[in-house]
Amino acid sequence: MKRYKIVKKLILVEIILLIIVGCTYYILKYCKIENNEKRNNEQKIEVIANSLGLIIEKEKKDYIKWVEFNVSFDALCYAYQLDVDTYNKDIHLNWIELLAYCATKHGGEFPTSVKKEMRELSDKLSSKEITMKEVAKDLKNYNYYYEVYSTVLSGFIGEYQIQTLNDNNEIIWKEKYGLKVFSPISKGFAYQDYDDFGASRSYGYARPHLGHDMMGLVGTPIIAVESGYVEAIGWNRYGGWRIGIRSFDGKRYYYYAHLRQNRPYSEGIEEGSIVTAGDVIGYMGHTGYSTEENVNNIKVTHLHWGLQLIFDESQKECDNEIWINCYNLTKFLYKNKSQTVRDEDTKEWHRSYKLIDPSVEQYKKNN
Repeated sequence: MKRYKIVKKLILVEIILLIIVGCTYYILKYCKIENNEKRNNEQKIEVIANSLGLIIEKEKKDYIKWVEFNVSFDALCYAYQLDVDTYNKDIHLNWIELLAYCATKHGGEFPTSVKKEMRELSDKLSSKEITMKEVAKDLKNYNYYYEVYSTVLSGFIGEYQIQTLNDNNEIIWKEKYGLKVFSPISKGFAYQDYDDFGASRSYGYARPHLGHDMMGLVGTPIIAVESGYVEAIGWNRYGGWRIGIRSFDGKRYYYYAHLRQNRPYSEGIEEGSIVTAGDVIGYMGHTGYSTEENVNNIKVTHLHWGLQLIFDESQKECDNEIWINCYNLTKFLYKNKSQTVRDEDTKEWHRSYKLIDPSVEQYKKNN
């Protein structure tokens, strides 16, 4: 009998808890909250259920949760050149601002007319007829596109130092401004690709392809697109031997998958390693699609590389991750391919010309 009373009490407690949870859910979901403008910014909602003696506090963050990156190859090239050509000029044009301007005018699309529009805008900006701040203030959604494109492209252009050959065929250091990111495939190694973002995949479960495949030969050196640190490394049942590199600002996560069997990584690469854009990080293969490690179950040798955008840390490992189409970015990165050389003793490939990226030095200093 005593045991029966205890069970009854436990059931009663569970019923009360279910009622509390139900009421709380109803309050959070259906109560009207005043001041919609504040609700769109970072806020704290406090719901006090006095009758139940329950206080619920919910933090609501305002950050971008969905992105389509449809910037055309031509638009990337044109905006980039305007930026580089005006570096150290009285008015330095910002390629991300130019791209955001065009995206705002065309709802995120990039028709062929955008080159003319960028040229006309750049002429007005360069002649000081108008400022970008004045242009942007009347453009609805400009701030959205500017934040999105900044998140994608902010690590692509900047000042850096790189080794090069002088007229006497001697290696010297040269200061530059421009593209400081690289194609994920080493210079001198052929590959084939096409726009395969969103194509269906069925291994494990039905899902879209959230990356870009570059078909080539086993052992092709894989290059770090941007400087960053190794956040993930090792076996994954889908990607096989893979590497995940996070940009120093935390906004971009580069994913390189299906690396070579037995010797997938460049010597010394491990979790936490700092890599500079253009470094060799691994080798192309066809591992993956297996719960057992070091298995070649991918039919066609290729590199799968993907770019995830992270506006809030909660987006890193979840069902709502933001991966963008890298096809046009891959074409754009072809402009800058890292030249590599093979060490015959170790059989490892290394970059031929070193690069000093200020973001690497700053990260080391702060960490």
